[in-house]
Amino acid sequence: MEIYRLRYPDQVDIGQNHAYSLAIGFFDGVHKGHQAVIRSAKKTADDLAIQTAVMTFDPHPSQLFSDKNVGYITPIEEKVRLLQNLEVDVLFIVSFDWNLASLSPEQFIDVFIKGLGVKHVTAGFDFTFGVKGSGTMEDMSKLASGLYGTTTVSKVTFDETGKTSSTKIRELLSQGNVEAAATLLGRPFRTFGEVVHGEKRGRLLGFPTANIQTSEEHIVPANGVYAVQCLINDTWYKGVCNMGVKPTFHDPEHRRAIAEVHLLDATLDLYGQKVSIDWLHRIRSERKFDSFDALKEQIAKDKQIAIDLLND
Repeated sequence: MEIYRLRYPDQVDIGQNHAYSLAIGFFDGVHKGHQAVIRSAKKTADDLAIQTAVMTFDPHPSQLFSDKNVGYITPIEEKVRLLQNLEVDVLFIVSFDWNLASLSPEQFIDVFIKGLGVKHVTAGFDFTFGVKGSGTMEDMSKLASGLYGTTTVSKVTFDETGKTSSTKIRELLSQGNVEAAATLLGRPFRTFGEVVHGEKRGRLLGFPTANIQTSEEHIVPANGVYAVQCLINDTWYKGVCNMGVKPTFHDPEHRRAIAEVHLLDATLDLYGQKVSIDWLHRIRSERKFDSFDALKEQIAKDKQIAIDLLND
């Protein structure tokens, strides 16, 4: 997959001999709804014998318009990996800044659609572009001037409550419902981090753990205990993970949540290593215990539940 980073008004030279069927959107999560958009663009590319391209934006628009941290489901590196797995030929990553946000819909189309040799544009029904999101897919079609076609993909619903969306997935993760989030994503929710030194209480409890610190920009599941799988040096390991602040030992209001993983089938020295966590099942909420022994007893129960869930 070829990757081009674009920043308005600067452009890169991608040559004059390319034609693209373009799927466009932010695509945080690359969930089932996004996958439907990309599959549609890929089918059009095959029909027209041209390349499949995806256009996404970085950072999230909310970071430009407010101080709120939206919490990425898929940071840009993971998004790139997932799009590559979908057999996208070309990826355009457009810097979302004030210059881009100030473009009219007409200007956006002139620069990023017509200017890139796009022959067909595919997006979800709720995609907007241009200043204050004033452009819609209807405008995209009206402004084509016969130079490209358009396809608008209808919403993909997961149940009677509404569409598959990044917002819904973030809501589910904030509730710890990793199973439902996986249903919408079409795969387990995954986080990434580096193993850092902890307080080594796990060893005293008989359950050595690796403390995995994720980026503050990456959303994590609600505090609690989960059955997980960890990818370490290209090998998957089963584990039980506490996401949280360890309230038995700390004031939860003054601690940043961290993933504390006990591997079920290996004992490894992981300090400084990169680890990916697939969150598979929620076991329970995080809570404070009255004694060291009560915590140790509960961890043993959590471990057995994780073993049962992961071996089912």
